[in-house]
Amino acid sequence: FIIAGDPDDKTLRRVEIEVVIPKKMRDIAREEHCSKEVAEFTKCCHDSSYGMVIKCRPQNTKLWDCLTHWYNDEGLRERCKNEFLEERSEFRRTGLTKKQRKLQMSGF
Repeated sequence: FIIAGDPDDKTLRRVEIEVVIPKKMRDIAREEHCSKEVAEFTKCCHDSSYGMVIKCRPQNTKLWDCLTHWYNDEGLRERCKNEFLEERSEFRRTGLTKKQRKLQMSGF
């Protein structure tokens, strides 16, 4: 089968700009830059059960401040855009998603 799209095309569709790249930014911010805040908020929620809405407000604020900072970071936006374009180009060349390529390389 033939994959639609030029692998070397670097133009972005609106959905990629408004949905796909911001999601990638949130995921990276959560995993790489705000992992301490995520862990603190998660621990507070587990420890507080019903009172978490009130008890965990400071941890929630710290988490959102961190995520907002990174969500507005132009360097991260550029990194995510470039990673996405690279993944999309590879998909258009091979017809395999990043996850499928990893599975293939691991012998599954």
